[in-house]
Amino acid sequence: MKRIRAYGIIPGEMEPGPLNKITDVAGVSVGHATVNTAEHKTGITVILPCEDNPYKNKLTAAAYIHNGFGKSQGLVQMEELGTLETFIALTNTLNVGKVHDAVVDMMSEQCEREGIQVTTINPVVGECNDSGLNLIKERIIGLEEVRTAVREAKRDFEEGAVGAGTGTVCFGLKGGIGSASRQFSLGGKTYTVGALVQSNFGSTKNLMICGEMVGRELEKKTKPALLDRGSIMTVIATDLPLSDRQLKRVIKRAGVGLSRTGSYMGHGSGDIMIGFTTANRISEERDPEILTIRILKESLLDTAFTAAAEAVEEAVLNSLAMASTTVGYQGEIRYSLTDLWLSGLSTADQAAADSTN
Repeated sequence: MKRIRAYGIIPGEMEPGPLNKITDVAGVSVGHATVNTAEHKTGITVILPCEDNPYKNKLTAAAYIHNGFGKSQGLVQMEELGTLETFIALTNTLNVGKVHDAVVDMMSEQCEREGIQVTTINPVVGECNDSGLNLIKERIIGLEEVRTAVREAKRDFEEGAVGAGTGTVCFGLKGGIGSASRQFSLGGKTYTVGALVQSNFGSTKNLMICGEMVGRELEKKTKPALLDRGSIMTVIATDLPLSDRQLKRVIKRAGVGLSRTGSYMGHGSGDIMIGFTTANRISEERDPEILTIRILKESLLDTAFTAAAEAVEEAVLNSLAMASTTVGYQGEIRYSLTDLWLSGLSTADQAAADSTN
């Protein structure tokens, strides 16, 4: 499978990072554990925000809920305190509780090894409902799978029907995990905004790719999704020095990226955004009672807004382009965007893409 740019489709105008993934933000890594059997199409994806212990050195963070049809955990404290103290885990709807427990176990173990006394931990766990392709009621994701995902975390990670995206459906097609990034200069320094999505939303007829209403053609070729439902988890990382309030402003622009792909954030779609910055780490051990942090000048946030919107748009398209056609546990087939549309693009388009990549 190939990413969306390989077909000559270039969302937005800003430049991507070297990998064009969320891991272009230094210190960030992503890992998956995938379960792909006749009955189960599911898994877990973890986003490690840093190379050290996030509980010991917390990250400035924010959450924003465009539509709250979701079962995520850990967002209440994030909203109140503006910090992230664990890795972020994405899974299916009915496994949120088990993954929460696994994150507590793993973070407790890490803190104990480092001599840190822990009496409270706030795991951040997001979810999408993959019950169309996965026998979700069996709740097969637990501690072993979370350990595997963390152990396998790396910068150049897989996309498509892997990890938490193994059983997701997007615009009636096979969805999955997708990522993208944007880089830009401010004050002579290069900064990065990266996005990762778990795509499981959208009505087929509304799918739009760089302004072209592709969905109207695709709904004639496959079993269409008639309603915009099913959810999307969006994680945005940056190294910009931002306050949690500014970070929330940035991650709100994920909604712009989603709308560019055809999302209307329907009643049954949990559209949830989580963001963190690797700048402004907060160490409870070392820091004095009065903290000094750097924040970006408010009038310069427009560039970050654009970067977030573009990265999310491309991340969704990558999740579709990289996902393979999948047969669910009840025999339902969800075709890939590649099989139904991308593979039919002209050789001239692809040759032009090859010359620019």
